[in-house]
Amino acid sequence: MPKFDVSVIGELNLDLIFYGLPQKLELDREHLATNLSLTLGSSSAIFAHNLARLGSTVGFSSSIGSDSLGPICIERLAEAKIDLTRVRRFEGKITGLTVILPQGKERYILTYPGTMADFSIADLDLSYVLDAKHLHVASYFLQRAIQPSLAQIFRDAQAAGLTTSLDTNDDPEDRWPPDIQDLFPHLDLLMPNENEACRMAGVSDVDAAIDILSTKVRTLVLKRGSKGAMVVSGTQRFTALPLSVDVVDPIGAGDSFNAGFLHQFVRGASLEDCLAFGNASAALSTTRGGGTEAFRDANYRDAFLARNAPRFASPKFNN
Repeated sequence: MPKFDVSVIGELNLDLIFYGLPQKLELDREHLATNLSLTLGSSSAIFAHNLARLGSTVGFSSSIGSDSLGPICIERLAEAKIDLTRVRRFEGKITGLTVILPQGKERYILTYPGTMADFSIADLDLSYVLDAKHLHVASYFLQRAIQPSLAQIFRDAQAAGLTTSLDTNDDPEDRWPPDIQDLFPHLDLLMPNENEACRMAGVSDVDAAIDILSTKVRTLVLKRGSKGAMVVSGTQRFTALPLSVDVVDPIGAGDSFNAGFLHQFVRGASLEDCLAFGNASAALSTTRGGGTEAFRDANYRDAFLARNAPRFASPKFNN
């Protein structure tokens, strides 16, 4: 049996979130926040953390610098019992950091990539990565050094019997080069949001993007924000509306959706059931500040899922 349910190749950083800022930020003015949070960030790490808290076994391949931020990242992931033996420490380099400035339902996102841009296939233990049922990669555009190797890594994963998934996240340069589609033949799941889907498909209409991308990948899993989510796989098409909750913070909701979806996917659940549990996991994430805090509180997490996804109740979540 594989060692892990899911192997993750991804970036690792903290999120510094300022709450209660004025709607208009002016240059050379001092603006006061009403609150702040320093929490685990990065799409890959939020996904891995929340997936492990749901009870999946996770191996994480990533990097940190030799600064004081990296150990905080490691501590948070270790609490979730994620295997971190393949997180590389780059001497003399700085761990990435993201600063988030919420503005109502939207937000400014400022990221210093740090070591995430330097982690390459030379730093990867491929036998470790392939000792899993499933391989997930996120933040394609931030992982610049490993980008050229991802098609081969996905190809090797599928040859070894793993299923595979990709969440590209945003392209900071807003170029969306066509070579990302070189990965598509080696994916079981492509997991974008609506904007990312449109940018990859080269169209402005979401329905057109769905039609284009669903012919290029085995299964398209589309996150639609306030409209819920959708799965398109061949002739199958499922939609799910979001749960009604009091939203505190939408940061990490998409990564939490991925965690819920893949937690069921690696257990052989139907795509419709994966979609439903992904929705519940995303909703859970939004009820606390930051992308992982709702999952760290075991009693709160388990009670929420028992109420909102009772048929998926796990016999053992990871506290």
